[in-house]
Amino acid sequence: MISVTDAQLDGWLAAFLFPLARIFGLLAAAPLFNNAAIPMRVKLVAGLAITFAIAPTLPTFPPVAPASWAGLAILAQQGLIGIALGFTMRLVFAGIDLAGELIGLQMGLGFAVFYDPLNAAQLPIVAELAGLIALLIFLALNGHLMTLALLAESFTVLPVGSGAFKAAGWETLLRWGARIFSIGVLLALPLIGALLIANIALGVLTKVAPQLNLFAVGFPLTLMAGFVMLALTLPYFAPVMESLFEQGYEAISAVMHAGAGSPQAGP
Repeated sequence: MISVTDAQLDGWLAAFLFPLARIFGLLAAAPLFNNAAIPMRVKLVAGLAITFAIAPTLPTFPPVAPASWAGLAILAQQGLIGIALGFTMRLVFAGIDLAGELIGLQMGLGFAVFYDPLNAAQLPIVAELAGLIALLIFLALNGHLMTLALLAESFTVLPVGSGAFKAAGWETLLRWGARIFSIGVLLALPLIGALLIANIALGVLTKVAPQLNLFAVGFPLTLMAGFVMLALTLPYFAPVMESLFEQGYEAISAVMHAGAGSPQAGP
């Protein structure tokens, strides 16, 4: 007769639930996986499948019952670690959205917003376009698979039950978050510079010919110049996105090592 002790049952549950909490945390925050268009059941099945795939390769967990107070604390900790790792990559897409908003504002399309059901927010048209292009490039570069590979690596760098997530990890995440504005401005800088020149030219033209209606002529010209610059810069968008995604992967690795207390240069 096969008999199962409480310790064995707790060990089996811990080997499955502790990694599952970290995986669900990443799926809730990482780009693509946190898309509202993906049904919740699909996310649940994906989290369970990833857990079943990597659970046999993980280090031995501490003998802690998941239903105990210590086990619940470990579950919460693993969830926060997963959210931190996924949110680190999400900051790259936030910088891209900021670039789209800056470009749309400079083109005069700041008022052209619509409700995006995927993000449950009002987004400018240019920001939505930039976000969709970045997401397609992310998929083409297998960024989702790279994110999952870094997640599997995190169980080696940050083993379950190895201790608290160090404050240096959160500090690294905050430093990377401060780069949202630099990412957005640098991406939008070519179009902002071109449109600034167009606005200066319109200002000089209005000064030379005061009878010229600036609002009737300036807005169509600015809009046309913005679309022309968008068409000219789109071929160079993919290499820049690839570089940003690589920086995001390095930031995830830096957050992991800083949270574990190991020396690693931040982003």
